[in-house]
Parts: sequence; structure tokens; C-alpha cells
Amino acid sequence: MGEERPVTAELLAGLEAVLMVADQPVTVEHLSDGLGVEPQEVSAALEELAADYDGERGTRRRGFRLARAAGGWRIYSRPEHHDLVAAFLTAGHSARLSQAALETLAVVAYRQPVTRARISAIRGVNVDGVVRTLLLRGLLVESGTDPTTGAVRFVTTPAFLEAAGLERIEDLPDIAPFLPEGDEANRTGEAGAPDVAEFGIMGE
Repeated sequence: MGEERPVTAELLAGLEAVLMVADQPVTVEHLSDGLGVEPQEVSAALEELAADYDGERGTRRRGFRLARAAGGWRIYSRPEHHDLVAAFLTAGHSARLSQAALETLAVVAYRQPVTRARISAIRGVNVDGVVRTLLLRGLLVESGTDPTTGAVRFVTTPAFLEAAGLERIEDLPDIAPFLPEGDEANRTGEAGAPDVAEFGIMGE
């Protein structure tokens, strides 16, 4: 067995250069192939960069972080700066998701796979147009049909995980028990819908 080689400054710089321009999470395998370095060396370097950005290596804590998301790694602004980033983006021409779209997306995230009728029951409003928007944006996708009704069911996509800064759907904040079930959903309406902004999606 070969000895584990120390992470080089050249590798760290190369990873930073790639990650700064990546518009989606990049896998260790992709980084390994692109930089011509063994996967274990890439993994070690990524962990070192993440710790460095977090101020765990005697360095200043940065305004951004390196985190796992959707099976890869990507640089994100820190949650405590989301309001600043959102204000900067919305001062221009950034097209954000509407509140209705965010609430619908949250319902799907916590109840997937879920039909359009179930989403409407939980939110208390018609969601046809909102679901269509989320499909067009690539945040939702059709996933089979309900075995009882035959209605199309929807689930979130890797693009949703990326936008929320999550690696897996299981990493969502645990508020699902507070979403209404069955007949209760019909009585609750929009009050039962969680706020997606709580886990980082600010719109596009």
C-alpha cells in the first residue's frame, strides 16, 4: 500500500479555480478526472478547503462555504448572508419564484411522491399553473402515477437539492410531521404549507 500523500497547494488552488466557476455541484470523480489526481487526494483536499473556509485551520471564516450537495461539491454563500445576497440580486433583474411556487415546492419536498390534487388539498388552492412553472424550471418532475387514482405524481429534482444546498432529500429540516394528512389537509389550506426560504431557496 502506498503512503497517503499530503495535499499540495497546487491541488487546492486548482480545485478552487474549478469550483468558483461551477454552476452545479461537481462530483469527486469528475474533479479527479479533470485534474488528473486520485479521488482520495481530491476528497482530502475538498475537506481541507471546507475546513479552511469555515475558519477551522487558523484562518478567517469566509462569507462562503464549500458543501456537499446533490452528490457533489459546490461553493455556496453562507445562510446568514442570504438576506444580503437576495437583496443584491433582487435589486437587478433576477426573477424569483413566487410565494405560491415556494409553498408548493415545499409541500412536494416533504410529501413526495405526491399528486396535484393532494398538493391542492394541502394548500387549499388550485396549483395547476404553479406546478407547471416548477416543472419548466426543472425543480419538479413527473414520477409515475398513483396506483389508486392513476393521477400523475411529482417529486423534486437534483436541481432542487442544489438550490436548497442539500446533499440528500433526507437533509431537509424535520417539519414534515406538522404537514396535514388526509381530511385535515382539506381543512387547513395554505396555513399548512411550510416556507421553503427556511432551507435556502431564494428563487432564481
